[in-house]
Amino acid sequence: MTSSKQALITGATQGIGQAIAARLARDGFSVVLNYRANETKAIETLKIISRLSPDSILVKGDVTTEDGVNHIISEAASRGPINLLVNNVGDFLFKPVLDTTIEEWNHILESNLTSAFLCCKAIIPHMREHQGGQIINIGMMNSEVLRAVPNTVPYTIAKTGLLILTKSLAKTEAPWKIRINTVNPGLITSEHPPRGSRNTIPLGRMGKPEEIASVVSFLASAEADYITGAIVNVHGGAYL
Repeated sequence: MTSSKQALITGATQGIGQAIAARLARDGFSVVLNYRANETKAIETLKIISRLSPDSILVKGDVTTEDGVNHIISEAASRGPINLLVNNVGDFLFKPVLDTTIEEWNHILESNLTSAFLCCKAIIPHMREHQGGQIINIGMMNSEVLRAVPNTVPYTIAKTGLLILTKSLAKTEAPWKIRINTVNPGLITSEHPPRGSRNTIPLGRMGKPEEIASVVSFLASAEADYITGAIVNVHGGAYL
């Protein structure tokens, strides 16, 4: 491995995850691109990222299972210390509660919250051993404010839980020089249909995946060394 820094990004082959991977590669990280199913898309993403960081790799694995997470962490750690984990994976469901099945409920919580828990649990001993590291979770805008969000109940519950995970681990892991923060994206062009954005967003437009990536880049930099347990909203002022 030629880079002195290594970043592992879950769900790194599309949308926000891909933008984060590209930005971190430009920042000098060797990037481990996690994906679960779409091999063709994963290979296309690796080609893009490899132009920026030639020693980046793909690692297939399901981050909602302990075996999958352990495999991913082991593959990344075999190349050297993992300096940064970005918990980006998180499926979305827009559906009334009364129509939501228990299978859908479990899937959304596992995808958005259990995955982050398992990845944090697996990587923290590694970061402690190597005297520090960073974890950045990708949340949901304004999830630190308890408010009604109809038709997204399991997703909103999972993202709210992610904040508790962030703050709790930020406090317990600070003595080991491990910083843990959350970035909350708003309505992003790669993730949401462009309806009504001018009516709900004071800045009058949807966000770009690259604008989320730039905040992740800052939090991962030495300029943010005194920031941990932070929740950073990147939403153009939506729902203020």
